Amino acid sequence: MKGVVLAAGRGERLQPLTDDRPKVILNVANRPIIEYVLENLDPFVDEFVIIVRYEKDKIISSLGDEFNGKPITYVDQLPGEGTAKAIESSKEYVGDEEFIAVNGDIYFEEEALRELISTFRRERADAALVVKHFEDLSHFGKIETEGAFVTSILEKPGHVAGYANLGIYAFKPDIFEFIARTQLSKRGEYEITDTMNLMIKAGKKVAYAVYNGYWNDVGRPWNLLELNEYLLKNKLKHEIRGTVEEGAVIVPPVEIGEGTVVRSGSYIIGPVKIGKNSRIGPNCFIRPFTSIGDECHIGNAVEVKNSIIMDHSNAPHLNYVGDSIIGENTNLGAGTITANLRHDRGNIKVEIKGKLEDSGRHKLGAIIGHNVKIGINVSIYPGRKIGSGSLVGPGVVVDRNVPPKTLVVVKQETLVKKL
Repeated sequence: MKGVVLAAGRGERLQPLTDDRPKVILNVANRPIIEYVLENLDPFVDEFVIIVRYEKDKIISSLGDEFNGKPITYVDQLPGEGTAKAIESSKEYVGDEEFIAVNGDIYFEEEALRELISTFRRERADAALVVKHFEDLSHFGKIETEGAFVTSILEKPGHVAGYANLGIYAFKPDIFEFIARTQLSKRGEYEITDTMNLMIKAGKKVAYAVYNGYWNDVGRPWNLLELNEYLLKNKLKHEIRGTVEEGAVIVPPVEIGEGTVVRSGSYIIGPVKIGKNSRIGPNCFIRPFTSIGDECHIGNAVEVKNSIIMDHSNAPHLNYVGDSIIGENTNLGAGTITANLRHDRGNIKVEIKGKLEDSGRHKLGAIIGHNVKIGINVSIYPGRKIGSGSLVGPGVVVDRNVPPKTLVVVKQETLVKKL
């Protein structure tokens, strides 16, 4: 059985973190999101087929040509948008076999696939999908059922409770016949849920497997923080491979990679994950649910809390990084502070595709892209985004989003007086 992973999308709602890379290779707990998908698929498949398009070379470079010894085939998505078109792209490679198809930007546990395959085979179904019960389905497709089978799939039915589609499927190869008949949706996409509705109307059996475990649809920046917290809380092992100097305090569980040095005076409270060849301290405070990537520098008088700092990035002097995401190869100047709490303690709102969305969080700091350079004494309002490749000059108060590759400076007149 092959595992088809849908990874062609850009992930616009995750900008600026996806300004120059697909969302599936964004690091959470120091690993690309898609690796967690492949890891959970691994026990059930003998080959991976990854559907790619946007910045596909970066996915190929990240994963290589195999995962856990099983081959990976990369396939360009056919023209058109949507999950049905993505799955159709795999037709030549899955042949006449049953196969699993999974969204590449979600997190789930292995149990979900075990339930899916068991249901698919027990019910001798033509298709099956994994569902989970939510109290609010306004952002999901609602699954209507009767007995062991799905009777219809309704897109975003509003604030009602019920089963939601999680983006994890098993199919017989005749799914491709129905994809060929699928029409464009109102969103201008070819939806696999529309395809499955066609199957149901044609008398095909579409089964469902109920999953009660953890699941995260990583569609918005704060979802990265949620997933990071879950992984560090539930999957982290206390393991120190680097060097910890005398006078540093490590409160387990903390994972420290090879070549990393934790200098005297550093205080680290787990769960915290630190990658390889990083420099930590002296005299810094790293609080729970923080992941720090490879070759990073967290320096003197720096406090980091509940944040993701990706590879090759630095918070070297007198910084506070709280509930924030810092992309790769980004540097915070001395005295740069991320605010993470509104004065009225209300939920932080973030601009997503031109509209303000409620993050549902009382604490949310900055979302900073890749290759960003920030000057000294910069203050960043809660929930603000700084685009990749931007330069923020000294003393700037970032009270609005900064587009990619933008120079932001404080305009001042210089007084020159002869004494």
